[in-house]
Amino acid sequence: MNEIIRNTQSSVAHTSLDPQDWNEFRALAHRMLDETIDGIANVRARPVWQPIPDDVRAAIKSDVPREASDLADVYREFTEHVAPYATGNVHPGFMGWVHGGGTAVGMLAEMLAAGLNANLGGRDHMPIEVERQIVDWMRRLFAFPESASGIFVTGTSMANLMAVLVARTAALGRLARQHGIGNDGALLTAYTSRAAHGCVSRAMDIAGLGTDALRKIEIDADHRIDVAALRAQIAVDREVGFKPFLVVASAGTVDIGAIDDLKGIAALCREEGIWFHVDGAFGALAILAPELASQLGGIELADSIALDFHKWGQVPYDAGFLLVRDGEQHRQAFAQPAAYLSREARGLAAGAVWPCDLGPDLSRGFRALKTWFTLKTFGTDRLGALITRSCALAKYLEARVQAEPRLELLAPVNLNIVCFRYRAGDAVNREIVADVQESGISAPSSTTLNGKFAIRAAIVNHRTEETDIDALVAAVLEFGDRRSGGVIETEAPPLAAAQ
Repeated sequence: MNEIIRNTQSSVAHTSLDPQDWNEFRALAHRMLDETIDGIANVRARPVWQPIPDDVRAAIKSDVPREASDLADVYREFTEHVAPYATGNVHPGFMGWVHGGGTAVGMLAEMLAAGLNANLGGRDHMPIEVERQIVDWMRRLFAFPESASGIFVTGTSMANLMAVLVARTAALGRLARQHGIGNDGALLTAYTSRAAHGCVSRAMDIAGLGTDALRKIEIDADHRIDVAALRAQIAVDREVGFKPFLVVASAGTVDIGAIDDLKGIAALCREEGIWFHVDGAFGALAILAPELASQLGGIELADSIALDFHKWGQVPYDAGFLLVRDGEQHRQAFAQPAAYLSREARGLAAGAVWPCDLGPDLSRGFRALKTWFTLKTFGTDRLGALITRSCALAKYLEARVQAEPRLELLAPVNLNIVCFRYRAGDAVNREIVADVQESGISAPSSTTLNGKFAIRAAIVNHRTEETDIDALVAAVLEFGDRRSGGVIETEAPPLAAAQ
């Protein structure tokens, strides 16, 4: 027997994936860390974003790597072919979509989490206590009861889906998880505004309720859901035999950052016995800013709230979160008995409610650590101040647009999103957005408002300053003048070409 073991050991020698030379590995690891920190510290020296050359795309393609490679060579490929062509949301000139800028602190926390390699599906270990601490902090911030529950997920798209599932279970009962939604489930109807994020419709699809069961209510002049129209639609649906079960309000709409009348919706939902969910992907964290928190009045009355720490919270991707007022209803929507998940009175399998009881994932990373580091290191007061600052920068951009005859403001500025356009047709403005992005100067996104193509600047990055706003405006005017004057730039702008 011993001979068999010795022969087996010799045939699989060196199977450990640890470095054979820890000192050499340590030196390269320090270099990686130093160069990554340098990249963040000197982020303004590079373009916000740049197009990926064909040869770079081709270089990354290869056969399955059967043989080992030297770590230094793999890192070199990363520095040459991956890092220079990232999304660019670390850069202060990134104003496309609502992407947080991350922090060096969060990066280090992510490294520490990877070192622990903890699975936060369940069991009794401190990483889960860290997540529970953040749940408690969020419960306090949003004035939820002690019985509230919460869980980290990839992002608000997943959190919104989970909220739909919790509301569905609350409406149909737990047996619906076993027998299906049945005839009663086919009658369920949900409500949101026409300005809501598309993930709400997708959540209805994935939950098996169908997108037709989602009523998209008209919005008012401020892009908020029309509460009177919402009430009327609910009444119509009840009259014909449907069963309204969910209203999804927006705290920061995707296009312009509008906040629905949360108090009015909460009152209506309580009156009608309907689950009240708030999609607060980025806007919910305005609760940290005293100057803005009043705009969220009524969010404390929600049955559930979805939000992203990786947006205004500046936590590195990804760090979504779902908070549910009634922790038991949350658990009933996801908990499932299994022998391999049995709970014990003591030992590693101790504990009552595990995170896997509150969501679909059994294998879960330690997202909570980078969030914990961020909140502990900077404090909610400082994070709230930068949220206020980003809204002030949006007002600065609004003023710049209104002062420039060649530009047109297309929507009210509620929080940190400014939608405007160069005074020309949609085709010209579409080209302007691409021109500005490819220049490396700035990276706005786009949307369509009232039938007009809009340049959309979402100011989320804590590094953004007035000079970055000025650079965006100058770039839009320069490329707009070129395009509207019939002069088309056929060569890459200097900054992008120099890379």
